[in-house]
Amino acid sequence: MSSFAEQRLYIDGTLCDAEGGRVYDNINPLTEELAGVAADASCADAERAIAAARRAFDETEWSRDHRGRAEILRRFVQGLNSHIDALRAAVATETGATQFFVNGPQCDGPVAMASWPLDYLEQFTWQRDIGHYEVMGIKSRRIVFKEAAGVVAAISPWNFPIQINLAKCMPALAAGCTVILKAAPETPWTASLLGRIAEEAGLPAGVFNVLTAKDPAEIGAILSTDPRIDVVSFTGSTAVGKTVMRNAADTVKRVFLELGGKSAMVVLDDADLDSALFGVFAVCAHSGQGCAIPTRLLIPRARLAEAEALVTAYLGGLSYGSLDTSAEMQGPLISERQRQRVLAYIEQGKAEGARLLMGGGVPAHLKRGFFVEPTVFSDVDNSMSIAREEIFGPVLVMIPYDSEADALRIANDSIYGLSGAVYSASEERAMNFASRVRSGTMMVNGGNFLGPDAPFGGYKQSGNGREMGPEGFEEYLETKTVAVAV
Repeated sequence: MSSFAEQRLYIDGTLCDAEGGRVYDNINPLTEELAGVAADASCADAERAIAAARRAFDETEWSRDHRGRAEILRRFVQGLNSHIDALRAAVATETGATQFFVNGPQCDGPVAMASWPLDYLEQFTWQRDIGHYEVMGIKSRRIVFKEAAGVVAAISPWNFPIQINLAKCMPALAAGCTVILKAAPETPWTASLLGRIAEEAGLPAGVFNVLTAKDPAEIGAILSTDPRIDVVSFTGSTAVGKTVMRNAADTVKRVFLELGGKSAMVVLDDADLDSALFGVFAVCAHSGQGCAIPTRLLIPRARLAEAEALVTAYLGGLSYGSLDTSAEMQGPLISERQRQRVLAYIEQGKAEGARLLMGGGVPAHLKRGFFVEPTVFSDVDNSMSIAREEIFGPVLVMIPYDSEADALRIANDSIYGLSGAVYSASEERAMNFASRVRSGTMMVNGGNFLGPDAPFGGYKQSGNGREMGPEGFEEYLETKTVAVAV
């Protein structure tokens, strides 16, 4: 694979430069230095990608040749495994992810999951006969067909680029769609590498296209409004997701949205605090840059002081920013802009009356990297901005509650509904509580929902639709009923 400084677009089966040779700088968030450049796609490049994807869907057998498609995509997955070292290096350099996360959910985990949609494709039932029915004297045999939805625009964020890129593109391609992947401007290299691997694997021209661009809004607007696009799959902020939905409305596109979260971790009054509060380490996972991370910690009011001591002891002992990151959870934030956003929320929390227990600033021991200290607030009211808005940084808010009913009310008092967690000495009690939380995923007593066969997505303003699992595959299908007179 070529160096990062030479990453290119992948359009219509060909690696190519952006129109006019346009490039933009990519900054390493760990060193704050220029790491290389990426191709800066223009509107004309987006037009070429859309035309290629439309042609590949309309004029080739890609969507109908299920066996041939699976064979080609198996070669693509082999390529992911063959070039996993390059993917690891790219995601570490452009996101600042620690080696602990690179070897897990940032790279190795998603690559290991990439085959699941192909396994599902190979056993999927594409048609079913629903028998005869007579209407107005006409007797017909009816057959229900599943068909690929068409051209997909996959618009991905910067926090877990390989995982989200593959979670969007593999099911769409397996379902028979053609895809245009638009990477986040902060993480172009991992997407570009997917284009190179696709070229090596021999994916047909136009089936898979990769665009990287400095201005995400310009290319995103084209993809979400163009009538030749059938499906938009977007992961990102709720504010941008609303724009995508509005853009898609004029052409009535199908829209999948995986948006923000402000998940609650609820410790019930019978839970063992020592073990339950190990879950707070999640707030520092990838520096808190994950939409499903539980950032609201709900504690029985009578046990708040005890919980504060444990949380500060656990997070106060966290190591981060060292040369060996193989056991570290926390890396830098993606950019200085994101760091300033997180610091502004911390100041807002202080101004609103929350009590700062630890952290709250830039770590003095680190001279480089876009780091923020692990930060914990207590005595937080659920009406405060730090309890209602997605911060996307290593900031935990502790909210006391008075009863289980009060805890459930607070957990559900959010515009979001992406994930959550609950701890109890009784699994039955925890499961009952989880069933009443309005969120797309829940973790009980330390469980983890992530898996290629497990659908992921949110309630309320956390989005609509599901990614991964059978539901994620069927996001990219249409249903046709055919009646034959008998």
